[in-house]
Amino acid sequence: MGIKKIIAVASAKGGVGKSSICANLAYIFSKNFTVGILDADIYGPNQHIIFDVPLLKPELIEVEGKKKFLPVQVDNVSINSMGFILDSTKAAMWRGPMLSGAIKQLMDSTEWGDLDYLFIDMPPGTGDAYLTVAKDLKPDSAILVTTESPLAAQDTLKSKILFEKLNIPILGYINNMVGSSSSGTGTEDDTTNILGLDLLGSIPIDNTVANFNLIESTKLFESTYNNLKIII
Repeated sequence: MGIKKIIAVASAKGGVGKSSICANLAYIFSKNFTVGILDADIYGPNQHIIFDVPLLKPELIEVEGKKKFLPVQVDNVSINSMGFILDSTKAAMWRGPMLSGAIKQLMDSTEWGDLDYLFIDMPPGTGDAYLTVAKDLKPDSAILVTTESPLAAQDTLKSKILFEKLNIPILGYINNMVGSSSSGTGTEDDTTNILGLDLLGSIPIDNTVANFNLIESTKLFESTYNNLKIII
């Protein structure tokens, strides 16, 4: 596969907007690069919803005698997700080995073509999905997502510790939903001190992000995009 760099977007804390951040980063990077998203959140895939293609299905093709998925193309972003494949009215009740197998198969069975960047939308937690991604997908680096909530920062710290143990470099963290009343009493300085990472960008609470308006929310990510272009 012609994928130059794989970047995991992660947070052990659920509900911090990780999938939205991943989608927006992929969208803004796609203006200058060839980009894909692997939605590795098998239990709660969201990329097909964020990109407003809930009814599309990846096309099946044959490559060297093997069945492969062609990723769904939306706004110059190549996407594959279990959200395209699983019945949306049912929950994936899979144990760890099945989860790991599904992530690996989704990656290996997708004909990504040549990509400058593949972003992996990681599930919350620090379990089997992280180990599978580290061992089989081998990301070049990771970006962590949190809010100013001290609880979110402490949970995100667990992601940092795990990535360090897996020898995956962390580019820094993105502070999401700044200004939200649910962010808690923390500050960016507090979060930076807890995580010990560079702040890549701060994304304010904004309806364009909440409503998955990728075109309108691009301006909120320009500073983060410029910071990332320098280091990846």
